[in-house]
Amino acid sequence: MRNLEILFENKDCLVINKPAGLATQGGERVASSLDTILAELRAPRPLLVHRLDKDTSGLILVAKTRASAAHFSALLAGKRSVSKQYLAVCAGSPRPGSGSITLELEVRGVVKQAETRYKQLAGNQDFSLLELELGTGRMHQIRRHLAQTGNPILGDDKYGDFALNKTLRKTGLKWLLLHASRLIVNDGDLALDISAPLPDYFAPFLQGLTCTPAENYGEVAETVNYAEKTIARGLCRYYAGLQ
Repeated sequence: MRNLEILFENKDCLVINKPAGLATQGGERVASSLDTILAELRAPRPLLVHRLDKDTSGLILVAKTRASAAHFSALLAGKRSVSKQYLAVCAGSPRPGSGSITLELEVRGVVKQAETRYKQLAGNQDFSLLELELGTGRMHQIRRHLAQTGNPILGDDKYGDFALNKTLRKTGLKWLLLHASRLIVNDGDLALDISAPLPDYFAPFLQGLTCTPAENYGEVAETVNYAEKTIARGLCRYYAGLQ
């Protein structure tokens, strides 16, 4: 894999839509990674400032210089100027329909506080489409939090419902249904708001979902419109690929 989808570029950074199955960084038994591909394609070598799990698709910010890497790393650590949003399809429906998961997580033997904010955009009796945002950045945080609440992400082979995943693979489940969908940066002269559409393989699991009424989470109807558009775009991309 040598073709990367670059959604934004300036003198300081790149924003890439990483496909599922591509590791962010190299390591033992990693045949290819975003880091090594960038080193082959660009000189000087771009620098990672955050990561996505191998099986998570979506937006990742990469710095083009050491100075910009230090700057963006500080922004991400502070979280005030950068917002990262995710979409996921999980089992069941979280209750309440929106809120924060604040269960502590163990990281390398140390128990740490963690926060994941979520909003159910659509659902049925089996699955839900969630919008999620990290309040903290613990390893596998979204996946672990949703598993702990009894709503594991479909396709999660580490924390998920293994029996359900096995059944769904017979109907087309191939990847973890977690996608880094939106990146917002507000930093002086740099103002970014970039979205990456859901990959086609989400589409079979969006069929039959009903958008959650806005009053269920106390927000305006634009959220329902966003959910409808998200589902419609995912299905349109999927069916266009079948023709």
